[in-house]
Amino acid sequence: MRKIIALLTLGVGVAISTPAPSIARVPLQATNVQKQTKDCCLADTLGLDTQIWGEDGKPGDWRAVLKSVDHSLKYLNTPGSAKVYRRYAKSGITRDRVRRSLVHFRKLVVAAKSPTDLQQAVKRDFVFYRSIGKDGKGDVLFTAYYEPMYAASRVRTEQYRYPLYRMPANFTKWSKPHPTRAQLEGRDGLLGAKSRLNGLELVYLSDRLDAFLTQVQGSARLQLTDGSEMSIGYAAKTNYPYTSIGKELAKDGKLPLAGLTLPVMIGYLSQHPWELNNYLPRNRSFVFFRKTYGAQATGSLGVPVTAERSIATDKSLMPPGALALMHTSLPFGETTEQMEYKTVSRFVLDQDAGSAIKGPGRVDYFMGTGKLAGDRAGITGSRGQLYYLLLK
Repeated sequence: MRKIIALLTLGVGVAISTPAPSIARVPLQATNVQKQTKDCCLADTLGLDTQIWGEDGKPGDWRAVLKSVDHSLKYLNTPGSAKVYRRYAKSGITRDRVRRSLVHFRKLVVAAKSPTDLQQAVKRDFVFYRSIGKDGKGDVLFTAYYEPMYAASRVRTEQYRYPLYRMPANFTKWSKPHPTRAQLEGRDGLLGAKSRLNGLELVYLSDRLDAFLTQVQGSARLQLTDGSEMSIGYAAKTNYPYTSIGKELAKDGKLPLAGLTLPVMIGYLSQHPWELNNYLPRNRSFVFFRKTYGAQATGSLGVPVTAERSIATDKSLMPPGALALMHTSLPFGETTEQMEYKTVSRFVLDQDAGSAIKGPGRVDYFMGTGKLAGDRAGITGSRGQLYYLLLK
């Protein structure tokens, strides 16, 4: 499930290249030129995170913010993070600076009495750097992901036929290119005993699309037929890039690209189940799982991701574990029919990565667990800006 002045990128077949300008510092006081652009309103709204205290009579999530900060601090205290941050040495983005920024932000959250109070303190003490985005001008596409909940069986039955697999013990020794999805599970998902994965079945689901979406999301909570529960998380994946089934359907004229969302794709495949054999194998990538024994969903940093406070970015560019702020629109509501988009200026922690999240113009936002989180994630697809915050 993860640059700020200028970061280092890795070239194919080349050592570390010169710093890439993926982030640019932005002033928080609008100039005369900015007053004629979209930047004019950001100086007033940036960092006004009302969700920390709650609104519309709902409790705030300031404890979730602190918990997410603590998860990043746990990662930044590991030897592995020190090795990762060496790639940013020439950019001025050090592990120590990111860590000190988180510690100070934590103190501000605890001391603040209102959204405005926190906003003013952050603007006083921090420097804002904006991602250059897809267009070089800060345009970022925000999507969302979630942890689904499904019914499952430990054994194959007539109802529960579609397996999720453990990682093979010798997976690191598999020759490349790896077998494709169709070669591992069959075009119909039922290769079974003929698959090289036979005997590695972790659980079985009743719906092939649910099994596929679990691989896309990377984790799930399962209600088993024997009355027990199981949580599973990402273990490894084959060496193929992610292919969007929704875009494949649009490319073939089965669905319009405009307004294409996860619920629209699911609705189409539910009404045309025979299309699963044609389209799911187009995503040749295949994900393996492990039991997580009730632990929270975990991101690429090895620490839990927090609902509505963790994001996934391209970790070849973004500083892992860092404090960020997203300015975009998100859907809110108790049912799909009631969803309304609201503009948010929300503090988040960069704690995850995703195979489809590449470049400075993409962010994936963790919605949480369960159906409502899935409904909201499925229709999230808004433009906005992403900032990283470092102490002055």
